[in-house]
Amino acid sequence: MSPPSPLVTAPDGPVPKAPARSTPSRSGRSLRLALCLAPLLIALCWAVANRPVVYEGVRRLVSADPRWLLAGLGCTCLTWVAASCVRQGALPDRLPAGLLLASQFAAGAANHALPGGLGAHAVTVRFLRARGVPLDRATASIGLYSLVKGVSKTLVLLVFLAVSPAWRRLGELVPDGPQLVPVAAGAAGAVTGAGVLLTVVRPLRRPVSGLVRTALADVRVVHARPCRVLALWGGAVAMPLVQAGALGCVGAALGLGLSFAEVALAFLAAGTAVGAAPVPGGFAVDAALVWTLVAFGAEPAPATATVIGYRVVTDWLPLLPGALVLSALIRAKVL
Repeated sequence: MSPPSPLVTAPDGPVPKAPARSTPSRSGRSLRLALCLAPLLIALCWAVANRPVVYEGVRRLVSADPRWLLAGLGCTCLTWVAASCVRQGALPDRLPAGLLLASQFAAGAANHALPGGLGAHAVTVRFLRARGVPLDRATASIGLYSLVKGVSKTLVLLVFLAVSPAWRRLGELVPDGPQLVPVAAGAAGAVTGAGVLLTVVRPLRRPVSGLVRTALADVRVVHARPCRVLALWGGAVAMPLVQAGALGCVGAALGLGLSFAEVALAFLAAGTAVGAAPVPGGFAVDAALVWTLVAFGAEPAPATATVIGYRVVTDWLPLLPGALVLSALIRAKVL
């Protein structure tokens, strides 16, 4: 028989004594400290590993027009606002605007550690879970975000192709028919493999079907609210435009010599072609972007400098502040 609980005297009689609060263990504090310092270590290691690229980008940006660079930095800030709008529009629950914007700013630093936007999605899922959103609905919002973002970017690209005469130069970048066969075979194999996996592996069927049902239910709820529709689709359309605006501002600062329509079309075409490549930091997109800018008539040196400057303004300058914000959010238990 266990001993009785200690009692304390009270006006109404003896009551059980409240148990003492448990203090956090040393291992828990060490783990939280490691999570807070991890983004800073990632940022430092990345900068050390890319010293020549960082040096060349900074050297060219020092002699660039600072007014255009400030405009490019302003467009970069608008990308976080647009991403926050899309994240909020993809979820029926109302999220705190300030913390949501801070999480998207911090998500940019996480993208340098994981490929294909997984870092930003992981930070967003942690943020939504901390706000009380169930895991299935948080995951469904990530899927809706990615789908709407891809569809909107394709629509914006089609609009630029329709209104800009520069689209004819993209013919040089389109691969021949035989070169498209491996790509088509790989895509068909991936879809077929996913279908066979869901059919054969029965334990996967229930969570996947549940996730699809949750996603469809949230899509209906979101599109029944005009404010959510505006945030979702308006932010998704604005995102590639402000990103192209940042690239155009950097190009103007470095004397690229292309119009905004040509720069935007080059950016959209390069991002659509290789945007899904699983490379952290978007380096595959950068290589395609230099090639596309040259195809539109830019000289190789200014085109390379423009892409380097674009990465400095949009990724490298916000990297350390983003890592600090990410660490602060983890420490404050927002993530």
